[in-house]
Amino acid sequence: MNESLFRLFRNNETRVHELNYLFWECTTRCNLHCRHCGSDCTMGGGEKDMPMEDFLKALDTIPEGHRPEGFTVVLTGGEPLLRPDIEDIGREIRKRGFGWSMVSNGYFYDASMHYRLMGAGMGALTISLDGLKESHDWMRGHKGSYERAIEAIRIASAQKGLNSDVVTCVNKRNISHLEDIHSTLQSLGVKQWRLFTIIPIGRAASDPMMVLDAEEMTRLMRFISEKRKNPSGKMVTTFSCEGYLGKWEEKVRDSRFFCHAGINIASILIDGRINACPNIDRDAFSEGNIYQDNFYEIWTGGFRRFRDRNWAKKGSCATCSQFRNCLGGGMHNWHGKCEEPLTCHYSLLSQ
Repeated sequence: MNESLFRLFRNNETRVHELNYLFWECTTRCNLHCRHCGSDCTMGGGEKDMPMEDFLKALDTIPEGHRPEGFTVVLTGGEPLLRPDIEDIGREIRKRGFGWSMVSNGYFYDASMHYRLMGAGMGALTISLDGLKESHDWMRGHKGSYERAIEAIRIASAQKGLNSDVVTCVNKRNISHLEDIHSTLQSLGVKQWRLFTIIPIGRAASDPMMVLDAEEMTRLMRFISEKRKNPSGKMVTTFSCEGYLGKWEEKVRDSRFFCHAGINIASILIDGRINACPNIDRDAFSEGNIYQDNFYEIWTGGFRRFRDRNWAKKGSCATCSQFRNCLGGGMHNWHGKCEEPLTCHYSLLSQ
């Protein structure tokens, strides 16, 4: 699709503003201590887990006629599997006619957990793998996490009817291992491998090992492009939707960059705040709170800063020739005072 046609598509999606993907930050507790965590999660967690009933009450505000086919609730955290009621949550979401999925580090995902969650109607699962054994355990801050993640990937990939994938945070330590990671995932039967880079927020903001330079970013683009151009198996390799990439756009992913946050995607955070994606600055961009507001009324009447991105024409974006294609990049790129995006993929790849 050329640029002008894609912009027409994006404008129509923005105008229709149909909600079809809802994240629930169901816990901020986590059994690992990841170097790149945007939420700075710990085992104790900064907030108590939101009661299932509170989330379901917000979910029930979505009228039946406004629940498109394929609508998915995504359980995220923290580590969702730390919640003892995870199966009950899944069943209750299914009862309401919604699909549900989960993002997990895989540590607690064994065969028993797999069968329980499949029985509760889980339709999709994303597991994180951030390198080979040494680099993954280094990233996750816990020895043995690699073996647990590999076993979880093996179990999920073998399940027919489960839409599973693997995500990898590419950083300075694992970028030289991408070929070996690719081979490992192919051998496990993985269907899709999504690679992403770090926006310097949370713990990653003070860790220079997390952020790629221009040469490394270009190297990553070449790797993904080559895997897509000459696939060696059934696994699809793709880059995430985090930013506009210029000439690399359709070489490394299925469609052009489009930040769907606040357009088709919303989130309910641990304290009840209503936002778009969970990694977006919750102080600057939250739209309301389920404990005071009707969730669906906020969705339909709010999120104007997400649907009209003209406010982002400032700093380096003000004079950029690619603003109409980029719109300031992913919304999670605008943290703090929001005078400048934290990362510009386009300029980095143009160096």
